[in-house]
Amino acid sequence: MGKDVAPDSGAARDRGRYRHKVQRCLDTLARMLSESSFTFPRKHIGLEVELNLVDDAMRPSMSNSAVLDALDEAAFTTELSQHNIELNVPPYPLDGESALTLEADLGAYLELAHDTAERAGTSVAMIGILPTLRAEHFDQKWLTNNARYALLNDQIMASRGEQPLLSLEGVPLRGREPERLRAFAQSILPEAACTSVQLHLQVSPEEFAPHWNAAQCLAGVQLALGGNSPFLLGKALWQETRIPLFLQATDTRPEELKNQGVRPRVWFGERWITSIFDLFEENVRYFPGLLPETDDEDPMEALESGRVPRLTELRLHNGTVWRWNRPVYDVVDGTPHLRVENRVLPAGPTVRDMMANAAFFYGAQRALVGQERPVWSQMSFQAAEENLYSGARNGFDTLLYWPGIGRVPPDELVLRVLLPLAREGLRDSGVADTVAERYLGVIEQRCLRRRTGSTWQRETVALLEERGTDRDAALTGMLARYLEHSRSGEPVHTWPVG
Repeated sequence: MGKDVAPDSGAARDRGRYRHKVQRCLDTLARMLSESSFTFPRKHIGLEVELNLVDDAMRPSMSNSAVLDALDEAAFTTELSQHNIELNVPPYPLDGESALTLEADLGAYLELAHDTAERAGTSVAMIGILPTLRAEHFDQKWLTNNARYALLNDQIMASRGEQPLLSLEGVPLRGREPERLRAFAQSILPEAACTSVQLHLQVSPEEFAPHWNAAQCLAGVQLALGGNSPFLLGKALWQETRIPLFLQATDTRPEELKNQGVRPRVWFGERWITSIFDLFEENVRYFPGLLPETDDEDPMEALESGRVPRLTELRLHNGTVWRWNRPVYDVVDGTPHLRVENRVLPAGPTVRDMMANAAFFYGAQRALVGQERPVWSQMSFQAAEENLYSGARNGFDTLLYWPGIGRVPPDELVLRVLLPLAREGLRDSGVADTVAERYLGVIEQRCLRRRTGSTWQRETVALLEERGTDRDAALTGMLARYLEHSRSGEPVHTWPVG
């Protein structure tokens, strides 16, 4: 969502100036794209992980300020709720054995966070949704003390004009009836329940559209393979409950605007694209500013004088449109670049699981981009969106559409089609075969055993309840076991149930 903003930046007088600056930034980006202002000597990948803090009772620990002060490490930063922190890992090359270095460094960062949190009397939980969250944890008082978060909350709540309704029909645990969640939230803090891992890939302007289109095609498969968020407010819901929860928690539309077809800010999109400009232009055209803060740069003037424009307003606005695959413009060491940010996956369960998810995504994406007849030219955009929600809701127990095959179970689709493509894509990217086998082997075993973080959580809770434990105690006991297995580093398909 960009850098900190002034507390009064939502004033009405700022909006016209902000809208003008956003359009000026968009015009500048268009010119940069037309003049080939971007260079890409080597592809880099990046990774962000959102984390939860829990106390000894496995409840959320509202202590991120104390933990971050003790960490004193620039890679860690705040997130929306006081029980969240975020880790931003520096970029790494995609090729060679760089992924092994990334895995080791990611593990070292997380071990530092674990050790520091324990000295502060808390623990770190790397999971899609903390299953012990309760309605009282969504009270506005638990917002992290930052003007950006308070303003974002106020703007979304004011735009909606009513309390967000969280309404979900769950997928039943074995032998049970479906569970339903219906609750009103008094803030946007249910968004903070959605802790994710975000994968970045640096691409050239001409490569962006095919990489984004390929990422959209893969989103439903990623969710079916990587679900880790089955419980919310004590209810067993979707295999990846983050997907509908994020939409509902940040929705600025009352029912009347939904009925008019106004687009949600958590958005899959509505069409295949031909340029990164399509996405930025849609964001500006469809969505009003939530954080209307401006700086003193004239981006076009900066470009014409030989400087690299910051495009501050466009980047800030882009950060408040939560596409599942987001376009990113950034400036690093004085050089502008573009990235595809893949946002569909939950955090966890382990470092190796997240690295496996990343390797599968980067490899399959690269292979799909290189095909003579792109897969997105053979399927409707609506089919890709339906895959997203179907994969999120049902995980392995769903059917996904894929061109040339029709509707097929995710594990069969991956084992027959996408895993060979991912190997090919990693090889074409210069990734060492030993690296590809280390991570894609995890994906293969996950499919063969049909075991994700979500299925493990659901099976464990069901087993504890069958032994006479009530739901609260089952969730607490499951989370304690989850943290123990997560710290071991062994991928989730090897975890025992019971």
